[in-house]
Amino acid sequence: MTSQAIHFGTSGWRGIIAEDFTFPGVRRAAAAIAGHVRTKSKSPILIIGYDTRFFSGEFARTAAAVLRSHSCRVFLCGAATPTPAIAHAIIYGKLDGGVNITASHNPARYNGLKFSGPDGGPALPEITRDIEKRAAAIKDDSGAHHEIEEDFEQIDPREPYFAQLRRMVRFDVLPKAKGGFVCDAVHGCGAGWLDRILAESGATVTPIRAERDVLFEGTGPDPSEENLAPLRKAVAEKKALAGLATDGDADRFGIVDRDGSFVQPNHILALVFDYILETRGYKLGASRSVATTHLLDAVAKLHKVKLYETPVGFKYVGPLLREDKIALGGEESAGMTIRGHLPEKDGILACLLVAEMIAARQTSLAEQLRDLFRRVGREFWPVRVNLHLSDDAQAKLPKRLKGDFKKFAGRRVAHENRLDGLKLIFEDGEWVLMRPSGTEPVVRIYTEAATLEASHKLADEARAWITQ
Repeated sequence: MTSQAIHFGTSGWRGIIAEDFTFPGVRRAAAAIAGHVRTKSKSPILIIGYDTRFFSGEFARTAAAVLRSHSCRVFLCGAATPTPAIAHAIIYGKLDGGVNITASHNPARYNGLKFSGPDGGPALPEITRDIEKRAAAIKDDSGAHHEIEEDFEQIDPREPYFAQLRRMVRFDVLPKAKGGFVCDAVHGCGAGWLDRILAESGATVTPIRAERDVLFEGTGPDPSEENLAPLRKAVAEKKALAGLATDGDADRFGIVDRDGSFVQPNHILALVFDYILETRGYKLGASRSVATTHLLDAVAKLHKVKLYETPVGFKYVGPLLREDKIALGGEESAGMTIRGHLPEKDGILACLLVAEMIAARQTSLAEQLRDLFRRVGREFWPVRVNLHLSDDAQAKLPKRLKGDFKKFAGRRVAHENRLDGLKLIFEDGEWVLMRPSGTEPVVRIYTEAATLEASHKLADEARAWITQ
């Protein structure tokens, strides 16, 4: 039997269940991870977690069994557990790393495996390349592996993680909120975590979609605008201050304002960055991926702090946090962390900070955004489009992106940025980025202009150029 290649993309190894993501593959990946961690420690200790997807618990137990058979000590989460809670457990317990069975926000037919190192953050490329190389040298074992001893050491990372959140969030501000919040777990790991800690703080909380549904109502656990229609409805019915959503493994966030309108993650990042600089007294900058709004740059300029640009992938935020250079690390795909917290996306933390910000400022998010635009002197409206290409067009795209661009769509290019994909920045500060996804078979187009209409027009021009 030919072993299928295991490739770690932007955020772990993901594939379609039973086609790309299989039990033999999980066994090979776990054996490869064991080989890697044993080069760092003679007696490595790892946490194994999983999300609410189909067979995630079974995949997790399989990985745990293989790791244990390779002389690793494993702690298995007793229930579906958010990625940020697993990251915190690694740091809190001084573990050698963690394996998390999750495909995060991907559609229901996907599952995946994330590996985190001893710092709790996503493994860096040099580490995942080593794991890929080790996995490629291991043959699929076709023997029976259905009988797994169920005597794993269990771990519940909830209370240490909640204690960490209480250090990061000013829960004493929340009682000032003149209204409640709706928490939408989108059938993922956030259920019983975000809503619980908010309720414990004294906030009025209405949880929705907290039960497990491995089909995620047929859409996938992505807290995107189109997937949050039930949250918008619940916010209106409850007359809530905001709707707070997390994705499948609760590392991403989705926010709905009190009028039921979806607030872009890009705008939330900028609002929270501005808010924590105002309230925490930090003189630190922010990091953003090449695909993330330049509104963060404008906020950094407003506060006279530095902005750091990274390739796409939250793994690049960790070093900046460790060096104490940033107050906030963010990605347009709804990833956020702050100083003193984890080198990993935390959707629960992001939602709590939004709740704190609303309670402290006593205004809607729309009003806060208008005020921020006024203070930085212009508006920023990002757009992202996923473009599915034919195999032939996909194969030709890398060469086309390597071209020299003096003009694009009739506009003069002021600067080319090739940090990750091709980003063209125009003379008026508007920009377009074209890059293949690291997690899905699509090309992503990102644009940002002073109006949504202009951003969509630029995205349409990029789409036409790619498909011509």
